[in-house]
Amino acid sequence: MTNQRGKGRAVAAVAALCTLAALQSQGAQGAEAADGAQPHRPHRADSPFRADSAVRVDAPYRYDPRAQPVTGAATGEGAPRLAAGGVYRSAVGPDAKAYFQVDLGGTGDAYVSAVAVPRPDTKVAFGDGIELTLQDRDGNTCDTGRALFGSPEYPRPIAAYVSRGLTGKRTSCQAAGLYNVLVQRIGVAASAPGEWGLELRHTSEPRVAGDVPTSPPTHWSTAAPPALSSAPRAAHGGTGFADAARLSGGAWRDTLRPGATLFYRVPVGWGQQVFATAELGRAGGGGSGYVAPAIDLQLYNPALGPVVDAYTGYDGKPASVALQPLAPVAYENRNSTWGTVGALRFGGDYYLAVSLSPKVARALGPGAYPVTLRVGVRGEARPAPAYEGAAPDFAATGRTPASSPAAAPRRHDGGSTKMRLLAAAGIGTGTLLVVWLGVRTLVARRREQPVRPG
Repeated sequence: MTNQRGKGRAVAAVAALCTLAALQSQGAQGAEAADGAQPHRPHRADSPFRADSAVRVDAPYRYDPRAQPVTGAATGEGAPRLAAGGVYRSAVGPDAKAYFQVDLGGTGDAYVSAVAVPRPDTKVAFGDGIELTLQDRDGNTCDTGRALFGSPEYPRPIAAYVSRGLTGKRTSCQAAGLYNVLVQRIGVAASAPGEWGLELRHTSEPRVAGDVPTSPPTHWSTAAPPALSSAPRAAHGGTGFADAARLSGGAWRDTLRPGATLFYRVPVGWGQQVFATAELGRAGGGGSGYVAPAIDLQLYNPALGPVVDAYTGYDGKPASVALQPLAPVAYENRNSTWGTVGALRFGGDYYLAVSLSPKVARALGPGAYPVTLRVGVRGEARPAPAYEGAAPDFAATGRTPASSPAAAPRRHDGGSTKMRLLAAAGIGTGTLLVVWLGVRTLVARRREQPVRPG
């Protein structure tokens, strides 16, 4: 009887663990079914951000998973330092100044970018945005950069940068040492309630050996590449610069929801021109109305500096917006007084950000809208300048082949649900195996014990 009761308890334990494993599997399958939706994550107690901060992880922007949390200082004294090659996450509040420091040497140029992420319910106007200021150790301004929401007056991620280029001039901005980077909101939004999230990057560009061209171009081909007759291929845009889908030349189809921004990266080599058009398809919600402007197409360079943007209205019928013809990428472009040309100063991954106004949901329905991207890269890539060091951020080689979209399904959890399924299955199977071996040992030991008369 004792032996039978032991067997019964062991079988009951195995059954309970089987039930637990099944529940784990169901939970993983539920996560798989919800893949692509933004999950809610609890606020960590050790996070430097408040629970109601605009940089919560459930914001509609996927921050770089490598980003280190930092808190900007109210003055340059004691400001956190941003290392070259690093990515950081912070926030800037209303009527606040957020200072950071960078250590700039004398061996190359440097760029500091900031992506501002306002809340989806933030009200913004034409002149609202962010401004970056690079200051030397005495507070002198070395460079300024700003990004505005402009005519598409709806909240969406916007980015700007400041730079320090070595020119050989004897100024305080050419000296090696610590510099301050000031990030602040401008316009009416400067004093609007709520924090804006920040994603900060410090990128360095090595010095070029020998003589380099200094005269920027004044003329270039403005003819768009020939239209492609092939059917668009599927793409899945990212929700941040970090997970932007890589696209080659061609036509790509995706879906875009009102209030959302999708990101794509396009490798552009030295001497090449990039073209892009975004086409918004016919609305299927049955609503009627007109939103102006509705869709916004923005181009950023490899250091996340804004190059150019374009936008158009939408009434539910197909509409398209195209970037203006741009100059070929060249090192000497940085000497141009025209900001658009100056931003095309290095090869590498250029980023397309496509945004759809939240007003579209109210006028034409809240569903996903079909969008087609037509991307063209013209010209043969030329060799990069003779950098004195490695410059992986400014090269379009050694990356995803041009024939591959490298567009992964959207996910917001920083990991693969398939891996979670395998992990859950592995944990459940391993646990059952260990318990079964224990049961066999228990039964064997009980068989060796003499049965006592009752």
